[in-house]
This record gives sequence, structure tokens and C-alpha cells, in this order.
Amino acid sequence: MIVRTLEEVIGTKNEVKADTWASRRLLLKDDNMGFSYHDTIIYAGTETHIWYKNHLEAVYCVGGEGEIETVSDGKVYPIKDGTMYALDKNDEHYLRATKDMRMICVFNPPLTGRETHDKDGVYPLVED
Repeated sequence: MIVRTLEEVIGTKNEVKADTWASRRLLLKDDNMGFSYHDTIIYAGTETHIWYKNHLEAVYCVGGEGEIETVSDGKVYPIKDGTMYALDKNDEHYLRATKDMRMICVFNPPLTGRETHDKDGVYPLVED
């Protein structure tokens, strides 16, 4: 069994920060669960371009407010506490927060923890 607290992750190598977000990575590829699990904060007043070409992601908002816009069709979907979205087609998108959003994210294939977004907003597929 794996038991971790958010407090155990904050301030370690499993907390990754960027200008627009902070990702606290609770489960990673080495945990052998077949997915990774993240507690992420999207900072208020920011816009992040993301395009996970190599990963599928499901996200559940547990606090805050913002929106997601899909690049392919320009559709904008509001996000608030209780909203889930799934990037089932590796959807290129913009994520915007009007209030800090706390998001619970699941990635398949799982992240190793070493990934960072490239210039296109993509996480590369990192192999061990």
C-alpha cells in the first residue's frame, strides 16, 4: 500500500513549479500504478498553453475558478469546484484561472516526475 500526504510532497523534488502553476506529484511512474496522480494549483490571473501529445489527462477541480479553451474549435468551458474535464483526444488547450484553481490530475501513461512543458506546451514521453 502507498500512503502519502500532500505535506510530505511539498518542498521536495516531487513538487514542480512554473510561472503559472505548481504540481505536487503524489504518484509517479515508479509507483507502478499505471497512471500518475497530481495535486496542481493554477495561479489566478494566468494563462497556460498545454498540449499533451503523449499523454491522456483527466482533471477534477476541487477549488477556484477559471476556464479551458480548446484550440481546435475555440470552445470555452467554465471551470469551478466540481468540474471535471478529460483530454481524451490529446486536446491542445489554454487553461486560464480567474481565482487560484486546485486541480486533481491523472495522467496516462504516468509521468516520471522529470517532465517539463516544452515550447508547444507538451510533456515529452520520458523513459527510464
